[in-house]
Amino acid sequence: MQYRNLGGTGLTVSRLCFGALTIGPLQRNLPLDEGAGLIRLALDMGINFIDTAETYHCYPYIREALSGYPDVNIASKSYAHTRAGMERSLHNALKSLERDTIEIFLLHEQESYYTIKGHQEALDYLVSARARGLVRAVGISTHCVAGVRAAAAIPEIEVIHPIINLAGIGIQDGSLGEMLEAISFAAAMGKGIYGMKCLGGGHLIPDVDRAMEFVLSMPELAAVAVGMQSKEEILYNAARFSGQTPDPALLPGLTGRARRIHIEEWCRGCGQCAKRCTAGALRIENNRAVVNETLCRLCSYCAAACPDFCIKII
Repeated sequence: MQYRNLGGTGLTVSRLCFGALTIGPLQRNLPLDEGAGLIRLALDMGINFIDTAETYHCYPYIREALSGYPDVNIASKSYAHTRAGMERSLHNALKSLERDTIEIFLLHEQESYYTIKGHQEALDYLVSARARGLVRAVGISTHCVAGVRAAAAIPEIEVIHPIINLAGIGIQDGSLGEMLEAISFAAAMGKGIYGMKCLGGGHLIPDVDRAMEFVLSMPELAAVAVGMQSKEEILYNAARFSGQTPDPALLPGLTGRARRIHIEEWCRGCGQCAKRCTAGALRIENNRAVVNETLCRLCSYCAAACPDFCIKII
């Protein structure tokens, strides 16, 4: 496995980051022991970086997996915008993961300077938590060019977790070229950057080699979070991110499992999912949620908003 320094945070992370979302209840919903086993396999392959979030409900998998693996970097995220809310989110993470410190804590899904400023209380709390050793680095995740550029100019923010893939899938407010320019600017400002959605939420799985090569060619990315939910995916991706040629026998297991959004028959069309979808991929027709799969980035945030648990990425 290859490793990089994450900006000026003092953290050394594996270039491949285990994206925990896909094993949890919003997507594959694996049994606890099975999901934890996949994380341990990744750790045995040299991965020392796990990405999660409060809304993913994946803390139990990570806690179970980390027994006997003390040197793992965890990044989590919260939508909290007040000081009290962020304090609750951080302490929930610390308690749930049974840790004294979480390496990276992020404001989840920031869009611009204005949304970051709207979360100023939460950001200030994270800065104070960093001073007390509860977190080691503070940052944001974003699907927006404007979010990357804004975070790059804010001294308190050390880490940026942007969406980036060769097709530009899921970028909310600009082109792939504009996102690349923003990431380059942020790196020049000394920010630690790790990417997300390099496979476009699963849309680029049929072109997995080119998609991986694209992000691996970006020197600005210290790491890339990749959702993995099978042994084959972990082995294939670990080889790629180690500079090795993966076993070709693993490839059919990847390209034959392109993910999709599934809406259960009991959907009553409440509209919460459509309100939550920042990609504009969901709408309500005839009292039922309908998805535009071209726009859907398979992020699962709609699933977290569904009060009836009728949406999953499968």
